[in-house]
Amino acid sequence: MKKQGDDSVRSGCPVSLGLDIFGDRWTLLIVRDLMFGGKRHFREMLASEEHISSNILADRLKLLLAQDIVSAAPDPAHAQKVIYRLTEKGVALYPVLMAISEWSYQYRPVEERYLAGHLAGGAADEAEAIADLRRTHLA
Repeated sequence: MKKQGDDSVRSGCPVSLGLDIFGDRWTLLIVRDLMFGGKRHFREMLASEEHISSNILADRLKLLLAQDIVSAAPDPAHAQKVIYRLTEKGVALYPVLMAISEWSYQYRPVEERYLAGHLAGGAADEAEAIADLRRTHLA
């Protein structure tokens, strides 16, 4: 079985297919930085507190670009920079990141600084957050 980009996959199981993209410790953190951290440039993502190495970041961005989860465009303000944005597929990961966060709030030692932003929002909050992401990344 093959997926986009002719990469081989382990199976057609939906969990396995998702893990082919997101089954490492870095990829969803890059999506998080784009989604919630306002980061748009390589160096901004490189400065995240988890200390991703430049070669891993470059590799994961390449994967996210190939999977059409992230787009890249030249930065009009700086010829040598690229602006990264989420695509519709990337924005669609919002509920996934929120579900992981909710699980962590319940079962992991979340730092105090993150607790202030923790809200038990409903579907309306999620719809508004997704609409905001679309305005930010897809405009």
